[in-house]
Amino acid sequence: MIEKALHGSSKYWAWLAFLGVLIALGGACYLYQLKHGLGITGMSRDVSWGVYIAQFTYLVGVAAGAVMLVIPELLHRYHTYEKVVVFGEFLAIAAVTMCLLFIVVDIGQPARLFNVLLHPTPNSILFWDMIVLNGYLLINIIVGYNTLLSNYKRVPVPKWVKFFAYVSIPWAFSIHTVTAFLYCGLPGRHSWLTAIMAPRFLASAFAAGPALLIILLLIVRKVSKFDPGDRALQSIAKTVCYAMIANLFFVALELFTAFYSNIPGHMHGLKYLFWGLKEHGHLYDQLVPWMRSAMLLGLVGIGILLIPPLRRQTKFLVIACAAIVYSTWADKGVGLVIGGFVPNPFEEVMEYHPTFPEISIAIGIWAVGAFILTVLYKVAIAVREQELS
Repeated sequence: MIEKALHGSSKYWAWLAFLGVLIALGGACYLYQLKHGLGITGMSRDVSWGVYIAQFTYLVGVAAGAVMLVIPELLHRYHTYEKVVVFGEFLAIAAVTMCLLFIVVDIGQPARLFNVLLHPTPNSILFWDMIVLNGYLLINIIVGYNTLLSNYKRVPVPKWVKFFAYVSIPWAFSIHTVTAFLYCGLPGRHSWLTAIMAPRFLASAFAAGPALLIILLLIVRKVSKFDPGDRALQSIAKTVCYAMIANLFFVALELFTAFYSNIPGHMHGLKYLFWGLKEHGHLYDQLVPWMRSAMLLGLVGIGILLIPPLRRQTKFLVIACAAIVYSTWADKGVGLVIGGFVPNPFEEVMEYHPTFPEISIAIGIWAVGAFILTVLYKVAIAVREQELS
């Protein structure tokens, strides 16, 4: 079955070659980072987490979003998702792989990863993050591969595979909950010190992951004979809509709590993100366009998805999902991490500017994820097309 990834059109191989070039560029920059250290990045004493951890945080949500197809299909027997669940699981595999790679490059010296295994510390959130991420990756590989293999052989999915599918449901919640605990467990960072960090993470995950999946399924429908079906796409779109409403509601709660309480520490981070902060006569506002556009496009996406006639048109569905993917990425993949560090605990503004090698490494890791996803989807499409014959 895996051999089906070795057969494809010239466009398929050209796409993989393009991704290979990006991976090579990112790999070269990473070797440069290994030689010279994290000093080549834009990170500093004040902003010690940058592009790498920001992308890690966002992609954990993308991975967790796959469970929004598993729950209806397994727990509620909503068989409309039966043929597309595997695409969500393969998206989770690619996303978690990227998450792990972003952690590796952020550590600086990858050999330090072995300290987590050699000196396990159950009282550390990072220890549990390692367990839930690697566990979720393994579960999705087991479930995704064996489900597709059963479809390929045209036999029922074994019960032991369904057991792992059920386990993946609470596990998906755990990976984003534990990641949220990494932030809200740090008392020195006012922007992260909130009890609704985990629910906010989950809401954004259940919007971002399925929204990206809809775009991918529409691409699959365009380049292959397999049609995921409008009913499945519309159902996923409704999930995206409600999750995004919850996500923006949680953002509004953060704004209300910070500004109504008038606590300076809680207000400064949000002021920096949405209005900028003035210090020594200079306005620091590099993230303001990102955050304002994120909120605006989030509302645009919700508005389109709430109107059935618009949602049923493919072009508007793509616009809505793309807007929500960008909105959640800018909010959580840019604003959340950087906004927690600026201003610093001494109320000084030290902005973060990612460097070319840093961005190249991040793009290279995204290319790795896209490469894995392309190969996995190629196999899944081949199996689905075989079922049609």
